[in-house]
Amino acid sequence: MTIQELTDRMNAFVSDMGWYDADSPCQQTPRNIATSLVLEAAEVLEHFQWGEAADPAALAEELADVALYLLQLAYLVDVDLEQAILDKLARNYTRRWPEAKGR
Repeated sequence: MTIQELTDRMNAFVSDMGWYDADSPCQQTPRNIATSLVLEAAEVLEHFQWGEAADPAALAEELADVALYLLQLAYLVDVDLEQAILDKLARNYTRRWPEAKGR
């Protein structure tokens, strides 16, 4: 499945829940979604609060939440996330990382 297909499915779900409606108590603004993204990322970290191991199923659920909010934020601010990722990877290859093997 592509990033666009995942975004489309996420948008369908948000629409089905009525969260894109103007009178929704859960307004889907970039700021609100960015806040939710950070909160979900913190929940990922919570799984490692007292050790290095995490329950894979519980962690997968939190990672999915982070991914869904990331897809939605990119959609709301009109960022082509797939291209942004490719551009960032290309840029990272031109950078010098002191701790990188063979650099």
